[in-house]
Formats: sequence, structure tokens, C-alpha cells
Amino acid sequence: MRDYIKNYIKSSIDTKSLILSDEKLLETIEKSADVIINAYKNDKKVLVAGNGGSAADAQHIAAEFVSKFFYERQALSAIALTTNTSILTSIGNDYDHKMVFARQLQAHGRKGDVFIAISTSGASKNIIKAAEYAKKCGLISIALTGLKESPLDSLADYVIKVPSKITPIIQESHIMIAHIICAMVEQSFNQ
Repeated sequence: MRDYIKNYIKSSIDTKSLILSDEKLLETIEKSADVIINAYKNDKKVLVAGNGGSAADAQHIAAEFVSKFFYERQALSAIALTTNTSILTSIGNDYDHKMVFARQLQAHGRKGDVFIAISTSGASKNIIKAAEYAKKCGLISIALTGLKESPLDSLADYVIKVPSKITPIIQESHIMIAHIICAMVEQSFNQ
């Protein structure tokens, strides 16, 4: 049991060490924060979506922007597209589950808004449909994925690929990266 605990923690640390040493990945994280800062400075919003644990991460990220991360500052507009069960189930029923996020982007997204697509596999059909819509309608998209090649690689404007194939390790890294982005955005409004 103890070896399992140690090996899991080591795997998490190893992945984060790979992120830390990947200059291109760090640059993409930085550019993603800059894109969000620019969107907010131009009265735009952030829309976030994911499935399963990534749905919870979408809510978490939106909450950090709307409430606060470290500092007292103005509220920033962010919507988790994963939270309204009536919307999710009606779109799933009336259209198709693949459309649950794209349809909401159609309702809430405007050119220049930022769509954060979270998918550990990069292959979630409803995330891909939303990324396709975002690209077609002038939203800026940031994808948080894992190591595998995926359709999001060519659909998103910025792709943050966590160097792991292990879903929980990818998810841990996604929330760490999202926290870094939130902190950078918040700092830009607290100067």
C-alpha cells in the first residue's frame, strides 16, 4: 500500500517536472493567460466546459474568475457550461449530447470571448463540437488536454497538453495550470 502511495505521488511530481522543463508548454500557458487578460480588458467573457471530473474543473475555474483567487478585485465574467441540468438535459434530449456545449456557446458566446475546453483525451465529442463552433464564430479557444494527439490539437487556438496519459494525473495538472492562469489574470487587474 505504501509503495502505491509513493509511486502515485512520484508520477504526479514527474509530470509536473516535465511541465516545468517544457519551455514551449510554459509559453503556451503564458499566452493563454494573456489572451484571457486581453478578453477581459475588452469586456469579453470566458466560457468553460468539460465532462466528468473536467466538468467540476470547469466550475472551479469559472468560480475563480467570478469570485476571486488571491486578491480583492472586480468580478470577471465566466460561465461554466456544465452547471445547468435543465439546459444540459434539454439539449441532450432535443438535439444530441454532442451538442450540449456548442448550443450554449451559440447562446452565450460572442466573437472575442474565450472558450476553455477541458478534455483529458482531447476526443470528447461534445467538446470537439463546441471547439468547432468556437472556431467558426470567432471565439478564442484554449484546450487543456493530455499527451495523446487529438482533434483539439487543430481546432483550438492554444493547446496545453499535459505530458501524461494517466487521466487523474492529467486532471491534477489541469487544475494546477488553471490556477496559474487565474493568478496571472488576477494580478493584471490588481496592479
